[in-house]
Amino acid sequence: MSSFNPVYTWCVGHQQKWQKWLKRLALVPIILLPIVVVLILITKYNIGGNPEPGSHSQNLSLVNNISLSSDVKTRYKRCAIPEKRFLHLFKHCYKLYRKLHPDRELFLETEINRAPKLDYLDENPPYFRSNFLAYFRENQDKHRKLKNCFNKFWISYKKSTVFQQRKRYKRNNTKQDILNESPMELSNAVRNVWTNSYNLQEVREEQSKLMRKYMNFSVNPCDNFYEYACGNWKKYFEIPPDKTVFDTFEMVRERLYLVLKELLDSNVEIETADVDKSSYHNAKDFIEENYVIYDDSDAIIKAKRFYKSCMNKEKIDKRGEKPLKKLLEGLGGWPLASPEWNKDDFDLMWVLSRLRLLNNDILISQWIGPDIKDSNKHIIHIDQTTLGLPNRDYFLDPSNSRFTKAYKSFILSVAYLLGAQTSVALQDVNDLVEFETKLASILSPWEERRNLTDIYQRFTIETLMVRYPDFAWSNYFTTILGKEIDLKSTVACYCARYIRQLLNLLSKTNPRVIQNYLLWRFIRHRINHLDHRFKETEQKFFQALLGREQQPPRWQFCVSQTNMHLGMAVGALFVKHYFDETSKVDTIAITEEIMHSFTSTLREKHWLDDETKNFAEMKIKNMNRKIGFPNFLLNQTSLNLFYNDVKIEEQFFFENVLSVLRHASRQDRQKVGLAVDKSLWSTAPAVINAYYSRNKNQIMFPAGILQPPFYHKFFPKSLNFGGIGVVIGHEITHAFDDKGRLFDHEGNLQLWWTNDAIEKFFQKSQCIIDQYGQYVLPGMQAPLDGVITQGENIADNGGLKQSFKAYQLWALNNTHADETLPGLTMTGAQLFFLNFAQVWCGKQRIESARNQLKTSVHAPGMFRVIGALSNSAEFADVFSCPSGSPMNPEKKCDLW
Repeated sequence: MSSFNPVYTWCVGHQQKWQKWLKRLALVPIILLPIVVVLILITKYNIGGNPEPGSHSQNLSLVNNISLSSDVKTRYKRCAIPEKRFLHLFKHCYKLYRKLHPDRELFLETEINRAPKLDYLDENPPYFRSNFLAYFRENQDKHRKLKNCFNKFWISYKKSTVFQQRKRYKRNNTKQDILNESPMELSNAVRNVWTNSYNLQEVREEQSKLMRKYMNFSVNPCDNFYEYACGNWKKYFEIPPDKTVFDTFEMVRERLYLVLKELLDSNVEIETADVDKSSYHNAKDFIEENYVIYDDSDAIIKAKRFYKSCMNKEKIDKRGEKPLKKLLEGLGGWPLASPEWNKDDFDLMWVLSRLRLLNNDILISQWIGPDIKDSNKHIIHIDQTTLGLPNRDYFLDPSNSRFTKAYKSFILSVAYLLGAQTSVALQDVNDLVEFETKLASILSPWEERRNLTDIYQRFTIETLMVRYPDFAWSNYFTTILGKEIDLKSTVACYCARYIRQLLNLLSKTNPRVIQNYLLWRFIRHRINHLDHRFKETEQKFFQALLGREQQPPRWQFCVSQTNMHLGMAVGALFVKHYFDETSKVDTIAITEEIMHSFTSTLREKHWLDDETKNFAEMKIKNMNRKIGFPNFLLNQTSLNLFYNDVKIEEQFFFENVLSVLRHASRQDRQKVGLAVDKSLWSTAPAVINAYYSRNKNQIMFPAGILQPPFYHKFFPKSLNFGGIGVVIGHEITHAFDDKGRLFDHEGNLQLWWTNDAIEKFFQKSQCIIDQYGQYVLPGMQAPLDGVITQGENIADNGGLKQSFKAYQLWALNNTHADETLPGLTMTGAQLFFLNFAQVWCGKQRIESARNQLKTSVHAPGMFRVIGALSNSAEFADVFSCPSGSPMNPEKKCDLW
């Protein structure tokens, strides 16, 4: 009998079926192999691009929905390093490391496999958290090849971070925010404004598209050139909820802040190799080619620590109001929140001097600066105070009662946060605001202070003590200067009447009210450096005052604070990585051409006599020019010495601010008795502004403003002259406006005009006062104040005229230059005026506009365009505007 085993006995039929399936399975790898190969190639070489789910693809869809041109999508893709390519580079470096050091384990395998899912926004990604970089630094000389590999990986990582940070910056995922997110409609990658990433053709195409988007071609340029140049601007941009105004300047500032954020966020881990940098155009080119620059100067490290301390919201919230309460106790206590306060301990001079040591001016503004009648000598200056609201009219005009009500609520809310008792707080706040209203009533209004000759007086400290015996002047100055003061020392006073009335007011006021007011004004500026409760309280006040709907993003606030308090260190970082020397060379050349133009214009002014003309020409010839940045920023030792006394700790934002304030106060008082160095800079480089100093006869154009739309090395010269050229002309003209004309070529307050020239100047400047005094903003009832704004309006008109004249001369000498923009059928001269106008495109909240009309020396952007162009015969000629048309009135104001 045969045995039967059910496990191992096979049926012939079943065996044949199994063999057929086996053959079929054998074909699967053969079929899948080419598919796998194709996928690997796509992954490795990024064939067809690699949009990130939920980021690239989603954002490009939004861009398509708002009908932006195809070049926007191209630029948008180029901003980011594709994820797989980024990861591939990392794995390549890691494999190289494993070959060099196979026995060393750095990561868990799962850490590498998880890398593609990591959020690039993690400011300390796992790659850099490990002990890998520590080992790498220790052995970098032995592994030069590995070092180069990871340098390139670092560059890729940083580029991808820039893109992701821009995504994080979006306020929300609306179509409008896609436009607002990158200041120039995404057409310029944030970092590439200061690099060589675009060629001339690309830059001009992008600028042309941008300018066309803003224009309203249905408007006749001779009817309203602002509407013609900026009419469509409002269609593309809404005012963000954290802004009171959104215009070209704000867009450019945001672009700059994004760059500064990237620099302040960075933690450079790899030192620069000893290589020849002579072949690189600037430091940024050097970085992108091979190596990473090591930002190890003490000053720059302090700036980065300051920024990080500001961004440490968790620590700031945890500390709450404690840092401020401790400081207030050291200033005698705030009666509003200190039940134990005793008026018998009050010492006005002591409190004022301690506040001044913290760089705060309350009741009396005091600083050390050049004597305006002897600009080579530093002396003490005193002037009337500022107020807690924008100007005196907010307290004195009954129509502004809603603002004083909001102001009281603001003070009361802060007092409660600091522990004030409800039973006494309301009365204290009412008394405080009543005192400030009385203070406002003794301040001289703006219009009475425009002529410095009328308000300037010089006293010795000894004379001050005799004239105003109720204030301990000697003790006050000794305390703030940190040394015994010579009673024969000179003090420049601009507020003799105010001081007498102030001392009279103080003698009649309860010490509790005075101390409450003094410390409130100090607290008001320290709220920014406390936890979110104080910031939210401040936001409610700003909404009532200016219409701002929400606080700005924390990073924007922290970049602004760092740049404001440690501006030279931030400027050094910015210049080191981004500033292109070409822009400085070009700006110097434009400045020289405009100064030459102004000089030739002076000779043509028949209303000026020869004596005054000669002095005016001397003033232009002696004008000191500052462009870009101060050279000491490039000297690490000098920069470190500048901030040597500043102490910064990452865990103590509030104390860091105090350290910088004390530093500023020390710098100020150390100037007493020293000769004035007119070569020094008075502003940080990374700012969007320009300046003229009457006392130094100096014009200054920081590096931050040398960017589109003001300047680009690939722009037609018409745009550069219409942009930065008009800004330069504006600042030069300030030397001859209603205030600047009072100072001579050395920066001294001196009468150098003949009486006849003065009389004719007043006649011509009155024309400008009357012209701008007729302008009324849409939706507003009150007209522009032509008196307060006359200095800026004079500068606008002169700057436009002199820059256009310089451009015409340049064009005559460069007839073969290509002055066109693709897609815009306009001459170079027309492009000049178009760019000038588009610099002022913008929107403003009604509350902000109302505040500007009451307080600002600048006219709204619309009137800066219409006012200057309607006085320009050259503009009317270029656009063929008929005589009598709105932009070519028969009566024109012509001063400079």
